[in-house]
Amino acid sequence: MAINNFNLASLIEQQDATHPLHLIEEHINPAYAKVLKILGYDIRYTKGQGQYLWDDQGNRYIDCLAGFGVFGIGRNHPVIKDAIKQAMDLDLPNLPKFGASRTAGLLAEKLTEISPGDLDTVYFCNSGAEGCETAIKYARAATGKNRIIYCQKAYHGLTMGALSINGGLEFRDGFGSLLTDTASIPFNDAEALERELALGDVAGFIVEPIQGKGVRIATQEFMKAAEELCRKYNAVLIADEVQTGIGRTGKMFAINHYDINPDILVTAKAISGGYIPLAAVISRRSIHNKVFSSLDRCVVHSTTYGQNDLAMVAGLAAFHVIETEKIIENSAAMGQKLMDGLSALIPKYDLLKDVRGKGLMVALEFGSPKSLSLKVGWKLLHKVDQGLFPQAILIPLLKDHHILAQVAGHNMDVIKLIPSLTINEQDVTDIINAFDQVIGACHKFPGPAWEVGKRLTQQVLKKQPHNSKTSSPSPAEAK
Repeated sequence: MAINNFNLASLIEQQDATHPLHLIEEHINPAYAKVLKILGYDIRYTKGQGQYLWDDQGNRYIDCLAGFGVFGIGRNHPVIKDAIKQAMDLDLPNLPKFGASRTAGLLAEKLTEISPGDLDTVYFCNSGAEGCETAIKYARAATGKNRIIYCQKAYHGLTMGALSINGGLEFRDGFGSLLTDTASIPFNDAEALERELALGDVAGFIVEPIQGKGVRIATQEFMKAAEELCRKYNAVLIADEVQTGIGRTGKMFAINHYDINPDILVTAKAISGGYIPLAAVISRRSIHNKVFSSLDRCVVHSTTYGQNDLAMVAGLAAFHVIETEKIIENSAAMGQKLMDGLSALIPKYDLLKDVRGKGLMVALEFGSPKSLSLKVGWKLLHKVDQGLFPQAILIPLLKDHHILAQVAGHNMDVIKLIPSLTINEQDVTDIINAFDQVIGACHKFPGPAWEVGKRLTQQVLKKQPHNSKTSSPSPAEAK
């Protein structure tokens, strides 16, 4: 068969003659493009490798966003790349749909081997949100009940079902009615959970062991109580490990820190090495059998690209890398060094109130200072917008120190670091030193960091009608 030449490099070069952001602004998301320009995040990245990004000036950046956790083993890992090439060269009979996949069973077997308890069946889909949607349906089918309980401040995705159990109410505005059979409880409140479960109509309780928004960590007591209460009241315990799974917290899953066994575990993001969209819903066979309960219901829940060969192969290769390169061990070790170094800054700087996390899921929380002069700047920024202050740290962190990071959620004075799990000791030292300098600059008022805040304040006020509610121009994390 004749092959018509396709030159991707030429297409990208033509686009770069203007700016990659131009077509995003023109055809995809003008508001997002504007936010990137305001914040100074409109950088022309030209290459990604491991835990680093490079721009068109040759500058190297330590990426502490990792595609919101997708690049757990780093960008463009050669083993994953080679595995995908092998799969393509084999001309596998991809997605026969009414036939068996040659690769899906291998990855499913691996996932059940590493999962806690007796989770032994796997459903493959494309994203964390789709996985959480699946978990809702599974819990309802398994129990014959409807209600789903979730935690305040939780994040489970932005599709309509997932949005209905999303504790970030700012994501709901403008989208009309959602699922009505849901209720939220305060995070780490076992008594509130039992009050809801005792009503007898709860199908499932979904929880992130560590909340992505704010990096709030579930207590051992709460997670153990959640397991016991769900058993007592015949509700399904769903662990959302979309971001915390696959080594992020220094163990394979964050649930491993608690020694409990959920009924369903949803994982995604880093599972395929950052190459192909992939999520997995791992469940007890008894639950799975309630969904696919008869021959005529064998495809009652499905997705077109589920079990596609390239995603399955990428997942198999990712686990090979995780095991052979001791990625999880590195996550635990480098995470501890990072938190120790950042925690040492707390006594030094009045603005820094807390450093917390597990593995390489780390948060720095800031708060009102005692110094009268600093309080003036703090109150000014927060009067304009509750989420503005972190940008006074994040923008110089990017511009002056080439470290890419972002806020941990809307209206939070929390910065979250979720770098690739491959970062090394020098990277950790560079991150700590950069925060030391930038936070130090924030303790000089007026000073360069507060000038950033002043500029953003002007942008926020400029873009808002008189007397309207303001919101800071900071991109929010999404699953």
